[in-house]
Amino acid sequence: MIWMPSEKHSATTFTLLDMRVTRLSTTAIKGFQLHHPQSIQITERGAVGDREFFLVDDNNAMVSITMEGDLVSFTSTYDASKATLSILENGAVVAQGNVNEGAAQAGNFFNAWDVDGNLIAGPWNELISERLGRKVRLIKTSKARNGSDVEPLSLVSSASVGALEESAQVGPIDARRFRMLIQVDGTGAHEEDTWVDQEFSIGSAIIRAGGPVKRCAATTRNPDSGIVDLKTLKLIGDYRGRQESRFGTGFNFGIYATCVQPGLISVGDELIKLST
Repeated sequence: MIWMPSEKHSATTFTLLDMRVTRLSTTAIKGFQLHHPQSIQITERGAVGDREFFLVDDNNAMVSITMEGDLVSFTSTYDASKATLSILENGAVVAQGNVNEGAAQAGNFFNAWDVDGNLIAGPWNELISERLGRKVRLIKTSKARNGSDVEPLSLVSSASVGALEESAQVGPIDARRFRMLIQVDGTGAHEEDTWVDQEFSIGSAIIRAGGPVKRCAATTRNPDSGIVDLKTLKLIGDYRGRQESRFGTGFNFGIYATCVQPGLISVGDELIKLST
């Protein structure tokens, strides 16, 4: 795809870096198994259709894959044009219905901030509550933002995953563990960590690289089964040590990003580094 600069970037020079998008990962319901579309449309609130919904418990705390690995037994599809949501298991629809937004309800993320939305009644609440063994409720995110953890976009390089594999010596490590929106080839290991505030065009979109992602125990879960089967945090720490992030010291892997210019990003698109 040829990138056409907006008026804002008409005086911008650019550098071809031979970096390309190799995988895109989204899910309509936060914590469910990932989809890997060929293209995504990104806006200031994130990828369209990504993490449009999230679950909360009786205390309105967000329910994540960190504590509930069974969430990845489900996949979800959301048709915004028809306002219909479907939940599937092993390829079969197990819950489906119209998305009728109810009372306003915020969900608390990590005891740190609230994400606004509206409660969604429907068969999914009973289904997921039964599977998890506790009552949960589904929330549709507001127009202000989606249900991404911190920033609306995230990115990791294949080289960084390769560096972890080389250090850990436990065999192949599935990049899906990190649940990042964009995966790219053509960088050095953890080169993305050096991109803070740098802008890149990808397809017809422009993103701005942000700070590192402080990883949590969600990465220890198998992306297909949800079972804890890899000491990911220890393995990252073994070769990277503890590093600083906006959330304090921890085990960083991948970066956050924000949308500067909405547009379409596709697998195979080049990343073009912009400078003014």
